[in-house]
Amino acid sequence: MLHLSKGDFVWLDTDAVLPIGAEVKVTDTGQLKLIDDCEKEHKISKKMEGSIRPMHPTSVKGVDDMIRLGDLNEAGLLRNLLVRHKEGLIYTYTGSILVAVNPYQLLPIYTTEQVHMYTDRRLGELPPHVFAIADACFFNMRRNKKNQCCVISGESGAGKTESTKLMLQFLAAVSGQHSWIEQQILEANPILEAFGNAKTIRNDNSSRFGKYIDINFTKNGAIEGARVEQYLLEKSRVCRQAPEERNYHIFYYMLMGMTPEQKKILSLGKADEYKYLTMGKCTTCEGRDDVSEFAHFRAALKILMFTESDSWEILKLLAAILHLGNVNFEGTNVNNLEGCNVDPKALEKSLTQRSVTTTRETVTKPLTSGQAVDGRDAFVKAIYGRLFIWVVEKINSAIYKPPEEDKEPQQSIGLLDIFGFENFKKNRAQMPP
Repeated sequence: MLHLSKGDFVWLDTDAVLPIGAEVKVTDTGQLKLIDDCEKEHKISKKMEGSIRPMHPTSVKGVDDMIRLGDLNEAGLLRNLLVRHKEGLIYTYTGSILVAVNPYQLLPIYTTEQVHMYTDRRLGELPPHVFAIADACFFNMRRNKKNQCCVISGESGAGKTESTKLMLQFLAAVSGQHSWIEQQILEANPILEAFGNAKTIRNDNSSRFGKYIDINFTKNGAIEGARVEQYLLEKSRVCRQAPEERNYHIFYYMLMGMTPEQKKILSLGKADEYKYLTMGKCTTCEGRDDVSEFAHFRAALKILMFTESDSWEILKLLAAILHLGNVNFEGTNVNNLEGCNVDPKALEKSLTQRSVTTTRETVTKPLTSGQAVDGRDAFVKAIYGRLFIWVVEKINSAIYKPPEEDKEPQQSIGLLDIFGFENFKKNRAQMPP
C-alpha cells in the first residue's frame, strides 16, 4: 500500500469522471483520512489502495505556466486552475496561451499602473495577465514587422467580451496618442453590445454574435483606425427567448431610457406589454441599469458620428419590430397597425398571403394563422439582421481609414472574439411555444 503521511497530497479516483486532488489529514482518533478539493472526507482503507496515486509537487500549490506541471493531464490542468482561482489568481499560462477563469467580480488589476507594468516585457517575465498577451501582440508587430492576431475563445460566460475590451484598452494606452480615433474604437463596444448581447441563463451580458476587430497602426505604433467584421448574429432571439432569458439589450434600454414624448410618438409602453420581450418571462436583469446603459449607448452613437436622424430611425425600426410582435392572426384577417410609415393594406397582404409567380401568371394563396406568424417572425428577423449590419457599417465608416497607395502597408492586430459555445442535451434550446 502507498505510504501516506499527514500533509501529503494525492490523486483520488472517485465516482467523478476525473481523479480529484486530496490532502492527507489526521482524525481525532489519530487515524489518517483524505479531505478532497471539494472538502469531502474519505476514510483510508486497503480497498482504496488502487485508487490513490501520489501527486507531483508542482500540482500541490499550482504553477503559473501549466507546461511545467508534472501531472500534465486533464485532472492536473483543472486542479491547477482551481488552486490558483482560490488564491484570487484568475490568469494562467499554457505556453503562449492565456487561460482566464471568470471571477464574476471586479478586480483592481486593470489600472494604469498595470498597463505600465506590462508594457514592453517578455511573456512570462511577470505573472500571467491579459495585458501581457496584448503587449506581446503589439511589440511582436513592431519588432518583427508582422501582423498579429489573437483568438479569444471559450464557453458562454467565460469572459471573452471583457477580455476583448481589456485588450483594446491596453492597445489604446500603449499607442500613446489619446486620440479621437482611439476613443471611437473603444466606444464602438457599447453599441455592438446593445444590439448583439443579451441576458442568458449563464451570462448577463452574453454576446450572441461573433466579431473580428482589425486594428491598424502607423509605423510608429499609433492607432490609425480599425474595422469590425460581424458574423452569425443569433437572429432567432429577436422573436423567441428561452425561460429566464431576455431579448437583446437595446429593446429594454430604449423602453426604460426614452423620454415620455418619444415613447408617445412611437406608441411604446413597458417591456411586459410586448410578446417579443416576454417569451422568457424575464424583462429585468439584476446588476444592469437599463436607463444609464441607454444614456451610454446614445453618447456612444454621437461619438461614432451617428446623426440624430440616424438615432431616431433606429428607434423607429425597433418600435416597429415590437409592434409587429403583437400582431395577431385569425384566419386571413390581421389587426391594423396604426402609425406605420407603410400602407397597412400592403403589409396585411404580404403577411397573410403567399404569391407564387409562374411563367404565365401569379397565384395568390391565403396563409394559415401559423404560417402567417412564421412569416411575420421571418420578416422581423430580416429587419433586425439588416439593421445590425447597417450599424456595423456606420461604425466602420467612422473608425476605418483605408490605406493610401503611396504609403507603407499598415500594420495590424486582429482580435477574434468567438461567441460562446454551450452544451445542450439537444442541439436546440427548449423554446416556449
